[in-house]
Amino acid sequence: MQANIGKKIYDLCETLWPITRSITGDGVRETLSVIKKILPNLVVHEVATGIQCFDWTIPMEWNIKDAYVIDPDGNKIINFKQNNLHIVSYSTPVNTVMSLSELQQHLHSLPSQPDAIPYVTSYYEERWGFCLADSQRKTLKDGRYQVFIDSELKDGSLTYGEILIPGKSLKEIFISTYVCHPSMANNELSGPTVTTYLTKWIQSLEDNYYSYRVIFIPETIGSICYISQNLGHMKEYIFAGYNVSCVGDNNAYSYLPSRQEETLSDQVALHVLKHTHPDFVRYSYLDRGSDERQYCSPGVDLPIASVMRTKYAQYKEYHTSLDNLDYISPEGLFGAYEVLTKCIECIENNKIYRASVLCEPQMGKRNLRPTLGASTNMGSDIKLMSDILAYADGHHDLLYLANKLDMPMWHLLDTVQILIKENLLTEC
Repeated sequence: MQANIGKKIYDLCETLWPITRSITGDGVRETLSVIKKILPNLVVHEVATGIQCFDWTIPMEWNIKDAYVIDPDGNKIINFKQNNLHIVSYSTPVNTVMSLSELQQHLHSLPSQPDAIPYVTSYYEERWGFCLADSQRKTLKDGRYQVFIDSELKDGSLTYGEILIPGKSLKEIFISTYVCHPSMANNELSGPTVTTYLTKWIQSLEDNYYSYRVIFIPETIGSICYISQNLGHMKEYIFAGYNVSCVGDNNAYSYLPSRQEETLSDQVALHVLKHTHPDFVRYSYLDRGSDERQYCSPGVDLPIASVMRTKYAQYKEYHTSLDNLDYISPEGLFGAYEVLTKCIECIENNKIYRASVLCEPQMGKRNLRPTLGASTNMGSDIKLMSDILAYADGHHDLLYLANKLDMPMWHLLDTVQILIKENLLTEC
């Protein structure tokens, strides 16, 4: 079962890998159409170019068909169709011949990582450019180069996907991930693919108490756009949630808190990681860098935290062609999926209980404790029942008790159900 889910997530990464994504355009639509085959109730929204979103404006839509550079010997040396990181995202159309010195002004490489193609964007200022490995750049010789970019900037729209999974309560758990980077595996594809199967698992729950809102958006401009159009609803109904990014590698887990740092999302993430991956790396909100910047900004103030594997910008492959499908694994993807399902299970089950009888109940008559008295008869199950009842005061939730007992919350659930069945606990 575990290997199967991890493989399905990885297979989805492979399917989405070749698609050229940016903050707008057909690459985002194609990505969402693939996800919609797994999540048929995904609703795709379009927000028109020019729409104002707080301090931002929805930009022109960008699409690209081809781009390349041909050297003086007639060789196609930089080819967008071989690797879509070769083009600066949002490059304007070009069809010209120029000298090497002129071309160099439009080239981007990383001397510190000579074999990596960097990821470069120019969303909000019109320019064009190519990215290549620095080792290749150093081999370019003087002469005339043919430069061709078949791209288009037009009035269009920003595209995002959204799913609402209703529960008994109108209160919502919010999950956000982004679909705006081209072929990078951990930084881009791990987020939407793990979120896709996390959403599929949520949809399979038979009796979820909370509602769930899941969005697949372009990073930054997408979250700002979404908030600007839904802020009132979000502030009223969202009480917990996570931003999902960089969840595919096999390295240690990372936790980045909400700005408030003590929300239920934060407490649950810390609880789950402590009991499943205690070697996790704990960051400060000062280390933010993804859409938690928008969800937690002053005036928005949503309780959104991040649970990751290696955090963005903390691995050398980040934002380069080295962040490829070899950098992630089915095991790494499944591990993050499992942590996030645990977080949701904890939120779903984090109820407040009150003991139904005053003082200690008579456990023996309920066959919950041996009737032959001896100190050796106090087993761990009996002790756990006693501890749960001792703190069931109608004020402390189950997460508080689990932390008090230094025990995973999911280890308490069966015992809680026994006590409820015996009318010893009442949910407040």
